Amino acid sequence: MVKSMTGYGKATAEYNDKKITVELRSVNSKQLDTAIRIPALYREKEAELRAELLKLQRGKIELFITVDSQKSISQAQINESLFTDYYLQIKSIGQRLGIETESPEIIRTIIHLPEVLSSDKKEISDEETAALMSCLREGIKQFERFREQEGKVLIADILQRIVNIEALLEKVEPYEKNRIGTIKNRINTNLEEIISSASIDKNRFEQELIYYLEKIDITEEKVRLKQHCTYFRDTAAKEESPGRKLTFISQEIGREINTLSSKANEVNIQQLVVQMKDELEKVKEQLLNVL
Repeated sequence: MVKSMTGYGKATAEYNDKKITVELRSVNSKQLDTAIRIPALYREKEAELRAELLKLQRGKIELFITVDSQKSISQAQINESLFTDYYLQIKSIGQRLGIETESPEIIRTIIHLPEVLSSDKKEISDEETAALMSCLREGIKQFERFREQEGKVLIADILQRIVNIEALLEKVEPYEKNRIGTIKNRINTNLEEIISSASIDKNRFEQELIYYLEKIDITEEKVRLKQHCTYFRDTAAKEESPGRKLTFISQEIGREINTLSSKANEVNIQQLVVQMKDELEKVKEQLLNVL
């Protein structure tokens, strides 16, 4: 099943007096790129949280975890002895250098010095850890469901454009038949303008013409282009996360379309090729968001 790399999921869980909320958001990325924003209380569980995110495979993913509680999760405490020590040292230096040290800014500065402010944060219990991880897994489940829904819309648009390319290819054939006769007549006319008709070696002319027409024949390109389009559809239908593979196949489709363009020598075929390129560019843009 094709999934989008864009996703969103949210879940909540209750543990004692706490409400744990998990939110996941993602946009496209070539690799898995995770950013986690969690309360300090859960920092020790960061490795476990990241391990759960590995199953998401690709995308730039942001995980937000918040905790609401009727009680304060941690109560800050000021180390009075250390605060006093810092203050006296700052005051002494200020007097010696003639710097004002009675400003309220000094208090705020000291509060942020190492170990002045501490908390009584405790390790979370196994039960709370289980509630947290269960909430995350439910959030991931919702996130994956969102990706699947977006993926259905995405692949429907992409496959329609592949159908459009095939339809445009079918329109090439009538112009292809006329093209050979037009090229042959043009070459013959140009030769007769340069040398007399009697001087033209008809056998040699036919041999050279056949060689030239083989060089600009587009039969192989048409066959390969059809095969690539079929392979594209089969891959999208059968593989779990086909984004990278579909990108490679789209590149092969592009090569065949470019070769058609270089060999066309016919204005109507050139116009059809331009339309094919336009459809393929839209496919490539959409594939950037396919997992």
